[in-house]
Formats: sequence, C-alpha cells, structure tokens
Amino acid sequence: MNGTARRRRAGLVLVATAVLTACTGSAEEKREERGSARPPLAALRVAERATAAAHSVGVESTTVMGAELSIEADGVLGWRDDLVGSLTITYTGGTTAEAMRRLGVTSMQARYLPDAYYARMGDTFAARAGGKHWIRYDYDDLADLGDGRGATFAEQMRGSTPSQSVKLLLHSKDVREVGEETVDGRPTTHYSGTVPVGDVTDAALRDRLQQAGVIEQSVDIWVDDRNLLVKKVERGTMATGELTQTAHYSDYGVRVSVRKPPARDTEDFKDLLRRQGGTAS
Repeated sequence: MNGTARRRRAGLVLVATAVLTACTGSAEEKREERGSARPPLAALRVAERATAAAHSVGVESTTVMGAELSIEADGVLGWRDDLVGSLTITYTGGTTAEAMRRLGVTSMQARYLPDAYYARMGDTFAARAGGKHWIRYDYDDLADLGDGRGATFAEQMRGSTPSQSVKLLLHSKDVREVGEETVDGRPTTHYSGTVPVGDVTDAALRDRLQQAGVIEQSVDIWVDDRNLLVKKVERGTMATGELTQTAHYSDYGVRVSVRKPPARDTEDFKDLLRRQGGTAS
C-alpha cells in the first residue's frame, strides 16, 4: 500500500473513531455490587435505570483528544431495541481534522442502524471514491480490523447510550454528591468520581483504556428530578494527550426515525479499502 493509500485508509478509520466518540463515553454492561447501598450509589442506580428506559434522547457533545482531534456533534439517538440515530459531526481542530480537510471533509452526517452505521462525506471525497457520498461501516467488518480497534468500535457503537456514563461512574470508589446545580435551565444534582482503569471489570473496555495510556478517568454527571442524565463530562489522560468529552442531553423520548442511505450513493467500507490497496483485515 503506498503512502497516499495509507493516509486515505487512516482517514476512513478515523471517521469511525469520530462517530464513536461523538456520541457517548465508555460502555460497560456489568459491574460488581459494592457493600451497602450508600446514597450516591443508590441514586446513580436509579438514574441508570431511568435513563436507559427513556429509549431516546437529543444530544450535543464536544470531544477533544489532545492535539489530535476535536469535534462537535449534534443529533438524536434511540435504543429501544437496537441503537439507531442521526448525528452531524463537525471537525473543529487537531491533526486529524487537518487530514480530513485534505480529503475534503470538514463535517459529515452519521446514521446509526442496527447492522451498520453510515457516514456521509463531502463532494471532494466522493470524487476520489468513485462518486459515492456515503460510506457504510458494517459492525462485523469493523470487528475484523486487524489492529483490534475495530472490534472495540463495533462493541461500543452497539452499546452507546447516555446511561453508560452512569455505569462507568458506578465503578468509582470515591463517588460523591457534589450538590444541587442548574444546568441548561433545569435543576440537577451533580455527582462526581474517579475511575481507575484497574477497577473496570469489562476486559475490552479496560484494554482499550490501557492501550490509550489511560490510568484514571474522571466522570461528572448531572441528573434532573426525573432521574435523567442532563449533562456529563469525562476526562482522562491518553498517550496522545488529554481526552475531554462533554455532552448535553435533552428531549428524552424524542421520535428517532433513521433511513438507510440510497444504495446507489453508498460505498462499503471494506470495498473502498480494497480499491485503495488495503483490506478490512
């Protein structure tokens, strides 16, 4: 594979990274129950259940990954059965954003469907990729990526909901109630804690954090009087610099209707890699 093809492949995989990080934080499906139910933990468990049961939400988020990438996202997510959603991703800075700009991409639309997600690239990119604007990322194809990152992407995309930040905070041994605060015009309760990577029981999540050089991650969440997550801030140190993600959630229960892009305007990620001299494996 020549240098240009490698850069294009890197750009395609970075699209997957951006779509993932724009939505929510780390996924964790299981946790250990710890001793007696202290008030913060009891409240967080109620918030976890209430947020998960809402089935859909509007989200606005900002993610900064050191000097490598910063993005903004705006859209809706639903998770009644499978994860579905629609987001607009805007690249706002970092070396990755510069690489994407050279591919003619400053922002993109992302659509989540049960078997895959779709990213709509710009006209310049389409001209270099057979004239098609949409890239289809099959979750199984991502899982087959040889470097192991694709499997993590696929797993987390299928489990990306606001309640995941609450689940992550439940791993904190120093979780505490900070106090009452008004966020986005709503009265909320602020909870905070730190999560050492060694305390995370999910092996895939722990490995991903360790590979990125994360030793410890801080989590702050704000929960309203309906026990729904209003805001979350996650911070951690990666090998490439500080990772910070802030997300605001609103309109729980919003209708989420997502259509598959036209087949005639869609290129499969795996086929695109093959044409450019790479493979999905």
